[in-house]
Amino acid sequence: MAEGTIFNIQRFCVNDGPGIRTTVFLKGCPLNCLWCHNPESKSPNPELFFNPEKCVGCRRCEAACPESCHSFGEGGHIFDRGACTVCGRCAAVCPEGALEIVGRRVSTKEVMAEVLRDRVFYSSSGGGLTLSGGEPLYQNDFSLELLKMAKENGLHTCVETSGFVTQEKIIKIAAYTDIFLYDCKETDPVRHKEFTGVSNTQIIDNLFCVDKMGAGIILRCPIIPGYNDRQEHFNNIAGLAEKLVNIREIEIEPYHPLGLSKAFFLGKEYVPEKVESPAEETVSGWIRTISTHTKVPVKRA
Repeated sequence: MAEGTIFNIQRFCVNDGPGIRTTVFLKGCPLNCLWCHNPESKSPNPELFFNPEKCVGCRRCEAACPESCHSFGEGGHIFDRGACTVCGRCAAVCPEGALEIVGRRVSTKEVMAEVLRDRVFYSSSGGGLTLSGGEPLYQNDFSLELLKMAKENGLHTCVETSGFVTQEKIIKIAAYTDIFLYDCKETDPVRHKEFTGVSNTQIIDNLFCVDKMGAGIILRCPIIPGYNDRQEHFNNIAGLAEKLVNIREIEIEPYHPLGLSKAFFLGKEYVPEKVESPAEETVSGWIRTISTHTKVPVKRA
């Protein structure tokens, strides 16, 4: 029985594939996207959220921490993250949720028990299990076993992926995946490396590989104002979609700043801190632009 690290299991999802779904969010990602909206998913290890606005100064964390990471003074609650071993003792005694462990080790059996609780809703809606992250293929053995178990239980399966993984691994995953929610972050390889830390060459190769295997594809395109909201990228998204046999649709994901606060809670830097969410008319314009160059349906995610 495989074990992995997840940071959330979200039930009754309607935006992570067809029907009503349960989405399992796995920790760990090989990319370093500047605009990451789940910064808590980057590290494969459990991490500690610290939200100082929730702190009421009860000082229970100070007494519980074996490394003396928490102290209180004129500046309020001071947290020495560098000394923290993420033991979780402070989070366990925090009454207001100012301290929270993000990430936990679980077995595939535990996850499937949670997923199967809503089996009746999957049957009536055409839903099922979705693996997301992070990058679910970063924990390939764990994800593969989950997908196999889902298929043994007759569930529809989706995998949200960046596609940055060896072709050998994605071929194994594709055998148990009905639809890939496949990220298209940037179509220019130089810009892709600048924005995510890796080239998109392997990602594109894998996209055509799973398409050739017959897996359904929903192309998910995060659009970040000032980064990839340019005509050439929109044209290339449409061109890429036209080459895919099994593509279902293109989903445009407008930037939102949720990652900014979460990065702050983790003590991490967040580069596009001054980027604002685009207006709805702007997003509609992006969709119209891409739609003029492809027959594939384009919609807002």
